Amino acid sequence: MGGISIWQLLIVLVIVVLLFGTKRLKSIGSDLGGAIKGFKKAVTDEEADADFKEEKQVARKETAEEVKAGTKADVKEKS
Repeated sequence: MGGISIWQLLIVLVIVVLLFGTKRLKSIGSDLGGAIKGFKKAVTDEEADADFKEEKQVARKETAEEVKAGTKADVKEKS
């Protein structure tokens, strides 16, 4: 009892084409392709948003540290 042969796959393909028709299969294929494309875009956008948020946090932290350093220097100068 081996795996699926090429002939079995061809028989399944013929049955699917007979059941759904070529036009319907084409529309299903394009819909599926569009869904996969949209999913990939959403994942890429999410990663880009995460990177942007991380960079923004680092910039805020650096700015806060610069402000603190400036405040300490002002206090020392006044003393």
